[in-house]
Amino acid sequence: MQSERPYWNMEAEPFLNTPEMKALQFKKLKLMLQRLHANAPFFRKRIEGAKINIDNFKSFEEFSKSLPVYDKQGFREHVEQCGGDLIKLMNEEMAVNVEDLILINSTTGTTGEPTPYPLTMNDINGGWGETMCRGVWRAGLREKDRVLFCFALSMYLAGTGTMLGLQRMGATIVPVGAESGTDRIIQMAKYFKPTAFMGTPSLAVYLSEKLKNAESSAETLGLKYLFCAGEAGAGVPEIRDKIVNGYKAKLFDFGAGFGMSCDHSEYQGMHWLCDDYCIYELVDPNTREIIPLEDGARGEAVFTTVEGDGWIWLRTSIGDIHEVTMSPCPCGKTGFRYKVVGRTDDMLKVKGVIVYPAAIAGLLQNFVPRLSGEFRIVLTEKPPLVTPPLKIKVEKGPECQAEKLKELEKELEGTFHNQLKIRPSIIWQETGELERSTYKGEKFEKLYKK
Repeated sequence: MQSERPYWNMEAEPFLNTPEMKALQFKKLKLMLQRLHANAPFFRKRIEGAKINIDNFKSFEEFSKSLPVYDKQGFREHVEQCGGDLIKLMNEEMAVNVEDLILINSTTGTTGEPTPYPLTMNDINGGWGETMCRGVWRAGLREKDRVLFCFALSMYLAGTGTMLGLQRMGATIVPVGAESGTDRIIQMAKYFKPTAFMGTPSLAVYLSEKLKNAESSAETLGLKYLFCAGEAGAGVPEIRDKIVNGYKAKLFDFGAGFGMSCDHSEYQGMHWLCDDYCIYELVDPNTREIIPLEDGARGEAVFTTVEGDGWIWLRTSIGDIHEVTMSPCPCGKTGFRYKVVGRTDDMLKVKGVIVYPAAIAGLLQNFVPRLSGEFRIVLTEKPPLVTPPLKIKVEKGPECQAEKLKELEKELEGTFHNQLKIRPSIIWQETGELERSTYKGEKFEKLYKK
């Protein structure tokens, strides 16, 4: 395969988000619905309950308006119907039998039961693996590169499933895993001289801070590319700048669907890379009414996979709020773009104002080094409604002078009011007091659960 070609898949990627691709999606959707109706009892009930004639519907829009969104609440209800048996649940939601799987990944399960991602080799090499190869190819990664793989390898989709899918690319993978800890990650980086890093943005920041505290710098690792996913951060301008400046490397954001950002000098969001595997929608998170895809449209992202065996989404929401841009990207590459604004289960309402942790993270980064950038939102009642003021633990930075703390607090409160329209209660923490993580960065302290 020619290494200078613009796209990994020259047969599909030039036609993303075109009428030709939409016709292919509709054709594949009909075949998928027929498979699910024949082999997946849970989806058969959904299809028949929505009164969809799988042989005779005329458009995706007709299908979409008929079938309700399947979300985390729907998943929890299905878990209860299966008596908590996730093997039974997977068998009811897949186009294949559980015996056909070669890997079961899952989400973290922090809000309840872990959501399984059952994968056949076709799933690994198909939508997810193909997305990874398309994205890293656009970024500039090639067979000669070495990837320091630092996502958690235990269970998480970003871990083993991503690593197996990425192997099609041909680059050398060094699987360290977040479980090994920062010392081991830095040690392996020095031994094997990787050109690329894959992990959460929290881990990228944590490694950079640790190297700086050791009177070194992240730049000494010699990385050319950083691929971050699993949480907001790589798409938040202030955090993005911190990572890029620390490593002196290109940063790419991926996930929350089948996408990855491009290498344009200004963050453009993630390009949706797999129209031929998955249909993308936006809906109103409250009414679930369909939102037309146009520049600036914002809503809950809903996915329908049109290829796959075990990993099947049928108008499924994983809880992310996206904002889309449909006009051409200045990078010149195909695929509409989406930015992750927040998550439905992270959304807070303070006096009617909607606040997401990602917005707070970006605001606080503007005060570094007076602040460290670390924070925790203290919740004394179950969200989303918050009785004001919103309580936020904020960690001082190494350059925070005690005599100027009141002045800094007043400045913070004013910035919160101007940018986010809230006036929080600041609870000061000493530098390093808030626990760091090699996994996803924790943003909430849920006192109502204690």
